[in-house]
Amino acid sequence: MRTYDRFACVDWSGAKGNRHKGIALAWCEQGTKAPILVAPPGKHWSRQDVADWLLAQQDSILIGFDFSFAPPFVERGSYLPGEAVPENARAFWAYVDAQCDDVDLGAASLLEQRHRGHFYFGAADGQKADFMHLRQCEARYNAQGGGKPSTVYDVIGAAQVAKASFSGMRFLHHISKTLPIWPFDPPSHSGPQIIEIYTQIAARAAGMRKGRSKIRDPIALDAALSALGSQPHIPMDRYTDHATDAILTAAWLRKNAGNQAFWNPAQLNLTIASTEGWTFGVI
Repeated sequence: MRTYDRFACVDWSGAKGNRHKGIALAWCEQGTKAPILVAPPGKHWSRQDVADWLLAQQDSILIGFDFSFAPPFVERGSYLPGEAVPENARAFWAYVDAQCDDVDLGAASLLEQRHRGHFYFGAADGQKADFMHLRQCEARYNAQGGGKPSTVYDVIGAAQVAKASFSGMRFLHHISKTLPIWPFDPPSHSGPQIIEIYTQIAARAAGMRKGRSKIRDPIALDAALSALGSQPHIPMDRYTDHATDAILTAAWLRKNAGNQAFWNPAQLNLTIASTEGWTFGVI
């Protein structure tokens, strides 16, 4: 089993615009020191900034991104049923990128204009239940009692992941020729390794109760870090859930990177690996 020298988490954002206060990046080394936030090159990170930072990494680092790497495919045999779209993730990432003209790898135009009928924006679109399609890993997480994850077809509410995920697919298209992305690629033997993570899994592993997985104060953050074998964090000026999610999940990655079950979930087969991917930590 490969070992890593560093571990990083990116709390992602699909918001419109060039810079995003919802993006946070934290990393830690082997050992017990708490993860630290990486300062953005400007006031806030852009998605392109994150790509530039990522492509500059050369060492053995495991990096988790908190968005869905692909839409559901297995359930209906298509990402966008009735549309002539690719049938594997890599080709679909390229398709999404080609369809979008949004700044900073945004993807709102695909959801709001080019494929509007596939996404739920409110009651005028009909029954929300008709849009609630899940990937196999999401259904598995739900069946285990983890809670019902959001679907990438739901575009409303604070918990929606659609804009973040489709902008993330554009991001993956741009880095995929250079960096390995699990499970679409086998785990790499050296250099950076990209995985999909769900920050709620880290929060639950740190002892936080279901429905109360957001940390916005230093005492709660240190308690959660301690549960994951980490020393207290370096105090920060502000405690946003984006920053604390990134810090806590980087520590969780360090603790769990060697868990073979997380790299070999029983339900993950070649079809799922090439179309939908999988969230690290769901077994």
